Amino acid sequence: MNFDAIKKIYFIGIGGIGMSGLARYFRRHGAEVYGYDRTETELTRALTEEGMFVHYEDDPGRIPEGVDLVVFTPAVPKEHRELNWFLERGYPIKKRAEVLGIISRAKRCIAVAGTHGKTTTSSMTAHLLRASGIDATAFVGGIAQNLGGNYVEGNSDWVVVEADEYDRSFLHLYPEIAIINSIDPDHLDIYGTPEAVRDSYAQFAKQVKPGGHLFCHLDADLGVPGTQFFGIGSAQYEAANLRVEDGHTVFDLFIHDPHANGQIGSQLPTTMPGLRLPYPGRHNVCNATAAIAAALAAGATPEAVAAALPQFRGVKRRFDYIIRLPDLVYVDDYAHHPAELEASIGAARTLYPDKKLTGIFQPHLYTRTRDFADGFAQSLDRLDEVLLLDIYPAREMPIPGVTSETLAMRMKNPNVTVLSKKDLLEVLKTRKLEVLMTMGAGDIDTFIEPIKNLLLSR
Repeated sequence: MNFDAIKKIYFIGIGGIGMSGLARYFRRHGAEVYGYDRTETELTRALTEEGMFVHYEDDPGRIPEGVDLVVFTPAVPKEHRELNWFLERGYPIKKRAEVLGIISRAKRCIAVAGTHGKTTTSSMTAHLLRASGIDATAFVGGIAQNLGGNYVEGNSDWVVVEADEYDRSFLHLYPEIAIINSIDPDHLDIYGTPEAVRDSYAQFAKQVKPGGHLFCHLDADLGVPGTQFFGIGSAQYEAANLRVEDGHTVFDLFIHDPHANGQIGSQLPTTMPGLRLPYPGRHNVCNATAAIAAALAAGATPEAVAAALPQFRGVKRRFDYIIRLPDLVYVDDYAHHPAELEASIGAARTLYPDKKLTGIFQPHLYTRTRDFADGFAQSLDRLDEVLLLDIYPAREMPIPGVTSETLAMRMKNPNVTVLSKKDLLEVLKTRKLEVLMTMGAGDIDTFIEPIKNLLLSR
């Protein structure tokens, strides 16, 4: 399909972070963009301000005439009236991942996959490239501060994309450079078993183009020949000597096999000392190491990369400081898997070892809560106090016996309160807070401004 010929395009689920990035791409390329989403959000309002037409009722009567292409997300329920209206009339319909795959094939693609760290690493990779003079296009799964959003248009041959494992979406991608940060089991409602998750990542790894580069975290060895490993430990790209200086995480990067990178080969140094990252946590050092490896493979110079790294401003809802005062800190994070909670809470513990750490967590999906209940309990036990909201269902129906109460019962932490969203602000008024974290992938982000206003008004 020739996307340049599309004059009118319709998105079902346009407010999703990946869908909205594609909507912005087509709008920038001159198409009229229409779409449906279930609820109005800050993101959908931004799309409207950018000249797109968004509505919030599942009503085929709102569909314009002359639609050339329909794009939908697998999260949309099968009984969706608008989707079925298009299907019954034989309109060209593609999944979001198919469209991203077609766009990326026209460029040299860097694809960032992994259960955790995709958005931070893809945003950082795009930032390093663009700051190094390689004007890359990027589609990322969050609002990247350096990029000014979740999509940015570049003039070079390179495109950086976030490779989503949900619904095996990333198998539509055939990158020249791929990063796999982690292969922890997730989305078992789709895959069924951890082994099926691993098999899907292995297939993605094998889709790297001949002569390309596959960078995998030390814990994500898929047995694919030619893999180059990164991480904190013995690897081709080894981060070491981690320390904190003036609010930055500082580390040295040792590149043990400079000739493994065929594109720039011996131009690579064996050591990049004193790299400065303005974000905490060992997981972010690993993300940075992967981004640096990919940027170097794409032709960025070590000097430009080292200069750009301290300028990385992060991604909205990834250890995102909302309040940062001497006596009060409020951090918001998208963490919704036990390993992500562990990383985020661990980073806060490292930064604020003597402070009381209070976390508000909204579990996301009944299946994920059921499948990883013990892991969630162990991660949340690292907090001093936990406020546990009801499970955010997203696309799912309730599962008997799977509730936030049953999750709380698995925890050893005695300071756990299960509450509904409507009671959250009133309960917060009664708490003495030093470091507060909101965590989750549902609609907990709608509380960020109310909580900020409440805390600053005390």
